[in-house]
Amino acid sequence: MNDTAPEYSGYPAMQVTEAGGPVVARRAPVVPPGRGEVRVTVHASGVCAADLGTVSAPSPAGGFPVTPGHEVAGVVDEVGAGVEGWQPGDRVAVGWFGGSCGHCAACRSGDVVHCPERRIPGLSYPGGWATSITVPAAAPARIPDGLGMAEAAPFGCAGVTTFNAVRHGRARPGDRVAVLGLGGLGHLAVQFAARMGYETVVVSRGAEKEADARSLGAHHYIDSSRDRPGAALRARGGAALIVSTASGTGLLAELVDGLAPHGHLSVVGFDAADVAIPMGKLVMGARTLSGHLTGSPVDTEAAMRFAMVTGVRPRVQALPLESAEEALAVLRRGEARYRTVLTTPHLRS
Repeated sequence: MNDTAPEYSGYPAMQVTEAGGPVVARRAPVVPPGRGEVRVTVHASGVCAADLGTVSAPSPAGGFPVTPGHEVAGVVDEVGAGVEGWQPGDRVAVGWFGGSCGHCAACRSGDVVHCPERRIPGLSYPGGWATSITVPAAAPARIPDGLGMAEAAPFGCAGVTTFNAVRHGRARPGDRVAVLGLGGLGHLAVQFAARMGYETVVVSRGAEKEADARSLGAHHYIDSSRDRPGAALRARGGAALIVSTASGTGLLAELVDGLAPHGHLSVVGFDAADVAIPMGKLVMGARTLSGHLTGSPVDTEAAMRFAMVTGVRPRVQALPLESAEEALAVLRRGEARYRTVLTTPHLRS
């Protein structure tokens, strides 16, 4: 892709131009920041499982072409009218939360991620698989010094999601916390749980993953292909918190058995399948189950600051922006390990 066009004439972007079509390199028009917006020069942008839905949508809300990408790290390039707090040169991350209305009950109470008009990069407006993105000024999070762009990008979605799921999961220091799944979300949840002082257990499929789990900070490993994870956790005394990051929900009903009394199961990853959980399992053990969704830019900043002082880092495979279709193919085949990040010429130069 040629990146020599004059300002505002266009920029390299990876886009889907038709239903069922591939992601292709195109020249997209630069969007100058309007009132209350900032334009960010993108250095790195993550590839997330949610992007599979973005690229395959038969009739996207904004129409075609679609520019995916909701794990963005870059530098503020322009600031629109009425914007305070941001200036050109600021290093920022933009994640699944891409802006909100600012006036509903959720926004006014600080719960911006549940705003009914919440916006999502790649869905509500052109996303970060590009060299430029224009976003509401409320969307970016400030990247701390010392955190690289390729490492910062996943914090806008995978990082903040798992950080919040662990820290708001009602466990206390020294409690036992289990993480189901050791992929793009799970490998971060394990690190957060271990660094927060929990006895950390990883539940995943296959003995070959145990070494990775322990290298990330896990104290125990349960191979779900060999043992029933709920029973195995119960034999250890039960978990105060289980964070389910796996994309499948087939183990959830049995996993509830692994919760200690008053334990909590937080579901982060899921599929379209229904799950039947006998109410007796919840009521008799005073257990709770909830879904969990992302976090605000303030939460993302907290996650990155925590990572800086504790050494939590996403394990990333960096590919050039032009390799977006290749990255998606790997994800579809289930061969992706941890996080894939697309880098732009701004980062590679």
